[in-house]
Amino acid sequence: MSKPPLTLYLAAPRGFCAGVDRAIKIVEMALEKWGAPVYVRHEIVHNKFVVDGLRDKGAVFVEELDQCPDDRPVIFSAHGVPKAVPAAAAKRQMIYVDATCPLVSKVHIEAQRHADNGLQMIMIGHAGHPETVGTMGQLPEGEVLLVETVEDVAAVQVRDPAKLAFVTQTTLSVDDTADIVAALQARFPAIVGPHKEDICYATTNRQEAVKAMAPKCDAMLVVGAPNSSNSKRLVEVGARAGCNYAQLVQRATDIDWRALDGITSMGITAGASAPEVLINEVIGAFRARFDVTVEQVVTAEENVEFKVPRVLREPA
Repeated sequence: MSKPPLTLYLAAPRGFCAGVDRAIKIVEMALEKWGAPVYVRHEIVHNKFVVDGLRDKGAVFVEELDQCPDDRPVIFSAHGVPKAVPAAAAKRQMIYVDATCPLVSKVHIEAQRHADNGLQMIMIGHAGHPETVGTMGQLPEGEVLLVETVEDVAAVQVRDPAKLAFVTQTTLSVDDTADIVAALQARFPAIVGPHKEDICYATTNRQEAVKAMAPKCDAMLVVGAPNSSNSKRLVEVGARAGCNYAQLVQRATDIDWRALDGITSMGITAGASAPEVLINEVIGAFRARFDVTVEQVVTAEENVEFKVPRVLREPA
């Protein structure tokens, strides 16, 4: 029986970014250097497949530092941690390695610089997300105010409207954030913004690829985890860009085939913490059911690479 034809549009860039690649490498190199177990505070990146793979190699994932013994190395996740966490590790004389994405660290440095200049911070981000918690934790309580929406901007109470700066989570929707920034600038004309946009290159590039791909597609799947901010934003961007059906799936087994009945064009992308093996798994599932023609939708080339910390490059 012949399979129905399907044009499968594959977004590029997609999947792993340099910060995620570096964070995973840090855990693998720590296991090589110190042996198992190596403790990791929070999921190193938001992807179950990646986390399970590292757990199988000897990584132990915990939510808080007090769940780690003093005599084993601990790694801080790519999302970043409040200043109190490395301070507590140092106090306990633990070996620790910070896998915070350098682009998140840049936001931390920015926040501290503004605070040193006497400015109160407003952070655009998602409450409870580890990156937001880590960035807000760079400064004392009350020095960073969180806004999630344009509506929040109208309600936020600041100490001095003339002494404000803002930073953002690196994985937000570019368009939503632009609206929130415009609202902040309208209400607080003196507010200081970052020298360079805080939303990272990988988030921006993946959203641009989805915007280019979405109008061509009857449906779109984003391979990523439900707790991955950048993956969820890709679903929203796809829906807004004209794709009638945009869904997040962790693996091929999550695909709702009934919802895709009758489609002739399909878009596939992946969040920045999803490995290519899972994307290939999804493509394979479509090949099993359709006569697939793959077309790449390329909107940018990425060649960014971040070095791992020196402690991992030195002999044990």
